[in-house]
Amino acid sequence: MAEIEVEEDVEKKPMGGHKYDATTIHVLKGLEAVRKRPAMYIGDTGSRGLHHLVYEVVDNSVDEAMAGYCDHIKVTITSDSTVAVEDNGRGIPVGMHPTQQRPALEVVMTMLHAGGKFDHESYKVSGGLHGVGVSVVNALSEWCRVEVSLDGQVYFQEYHCGDVVADMKIIGTSNKTGTKTTFKPDKEIFKKIEFSYDVVAGRMRELAFLNRGLRIDIMDERSAKSESFHYKGGIVAFIDYLNENKTTIHAKKFYGHREQDNVDVEVALQYNDSYVENLFSFVNNINTIEGGTHLVGFKTALTRTINNYMTKNNLFKSGKDALTSLQGEDMREGLTAIISVKVPDPQFEGQTKTKLGNSEVKGIVEQVMGEVFGSWLEETPTDAKKIVDKALGAAFTREASRKAKELARRKTALDSGRLPGKLADCSAREPENCEIFIVEGDSAGGSAKQGRDRRFQAILPIKGKILNVEKARLDKVLSNDEIRSIITALGTGFGEEFDVEKLRYHKVIIMTDADIDGSHIKTLLLTFFFRHFKELVEKGFIYIAQPPLYRVKWGKKEVYAYSDEERDRILEQSDRKNASIQRYKGLGEMNPDQLWNTTMNHETRTMLQVTLEDAAHADHIFTMLMGDAVESRRQFIEENARYVRNLDV
Repeated sequence: MAEIEVEEDVEKKPMGGHKYDATTIHVLKGLEAVRKRPAMYIGDTGSRGLHHLVYEVVDNSVDEAMAGYCDHIKVTITSDSTVAVEDNGRGIPVGMHPTQQRPALEVVMTMLHAGGKFDHESYKVSGGLHGVGVSVVNALSEWCRVEVSLDGQVYFQEYHCGDVVADMKIIGTSNKTGTKTTFKPDKEIFKKIEFSYDVVAGRMRELAFLNRGLRIDIMDERSAKSESFHYKGGIVAFIDYLNENKTTIHAKKFYGHREQDNVDVEVALQYNDSYVENLFSFVNNINTIEGGTHLVGFKTALTRTINNYMTKNNLFKSGKDALTSLQGEDMREGLTAIISVKVPDPQFEGQTKTKLGNSEVKGIVEQVMGEVFGSWLEETPTDAKKIVDKALGAAFTREASRKAKELARRKTALDSGRLPGKLADCSAREPENCEIFIVEGDSAGGSAKQGRDRRFQAILPIKGKILNVEKARLDKVLSNDEIRSIITALGTGFGEEFDVEKLRYHKVIIMTDADIDGSHIKTLLLTFFFRHFKELVEKGFIYIAQPPLYRVKWGKKEVYAYSDEERDRILEQSDRKNASIQRYKGLGEMNPDQLWNTTMNHETRTMLQVTLEDAAHADHIFTMLMGDAVESRRQFIEENARYVRNLDV
């Protein structure tokens, strides 16, 4: 059940009851503001904010790479929750700052908005545009140590919670240049200090793709995992990675690169035989997950260029079903593309830097893409014909898809009072207080309906395994009864009509049996959400319920175990000889009270929130698991079989 905040009815005190004068005005000096309100600078103090610290330090090294002074970055995660980032760039300046009268290193590390990124002399473009990156990391760390190799010397300074421990000093000599920053996040700031190797590695892989020739090594001393990311092909290699488990329809990948009006535009694309588009856009290495003017320019150019090519070469089919032009969605079916721009003064919408707002960039990308891609189509007629045929096939099924979408529109469904018949809705209407359980099977659905809190919990049973959307065209996806029920229940609409503000539940919870079939259904649902409702995943609205695997009972006492290890611990503490163990293979085996107490009660339940730290890697995994590449799936299973804890055979 969703948590409800109840506002306490407190008697108001007279205005004169509180002192309010000049002495009550507090000024936070140095980095105090960061420690007081950390979420303002890094988003939150959970896992995402914790990993953001690593990215801020690495971004400084990548800026050196973009400026042409660094080609190697090393990231190390140690066993005591510290991270070290080392590069072979120029090294942070250590000379005396002209106005602050302190070493430049100290100024950079201890003052907000201090750095070399506010003009275009030191850095033409930069990912860390607010100038608060490394100083924020310093402020939120229990301790931070920086070593700078510069001018034959190694300079060192240490900080505690953002404050200088001692003056900068020379600790050795070196014939190299570069910066090494080691920090330990403050456990008083962060809820949990545990870095995920996979999350960090995903971002490092992405940065290596976006910066051709840059090598980024990552090492996890806790598990001895390590990888080295180095892609001479840059974003073309990124396309190879994304399409690795897909069947491509043309061999030669398109790549275009040009600088115009001080904006560097780089685009790579290739089509595959899937029915979904995969577009990733970046500005100064920042993943603009909400797109922006550069993405609009790309889409406009793609649509116009292919239409012009087809008209010029008489490729539109004649007859009663003749087409004179294609729509953008036709041309993006099965498209994998990377759009990366470098902009000297980017204007991002919001502090999250997820949407580019520079109006001039749209025209620049549109012109560059149109000219370069148009030439490529003329020069590669065989590949161009395959792309055209793919788009034509999409166009002829568009009408069927449009009709199917009509059935999924929330507005029509709600205005007519036609929510799915199987949906047991909740009485509350505030989305932030509502949650929906998507439950496998009528038996489990019946228990869930009886056990739920009807005020805030809705139940939608689905019948068996839903369609594998990885292998299905859009019209087939939208004609599937179970998928239509889910879309209608969520209320957001679909495709072009999708509006996240209309989501009826802010917790969408997948609840399946703890067996092989349940795991498969869970994967099918996650694939559906990732492919067609990615924004719900990005915003943290998707959850996975964690029902117990066992009930251990002795005498009048019963305890639930969620893993084999937990079951064994319980048995060690109980009357083992008289204990009975029930293994739950299905949710339907639990009565409503048991299901409520173990899996649905917000005060006692455990749920997993589905997050999307690395969209490109997630795409890679979903394609491998649910696509046609059998060999890569077999390899994945063989490599990960040893991690399986509960296998129902």
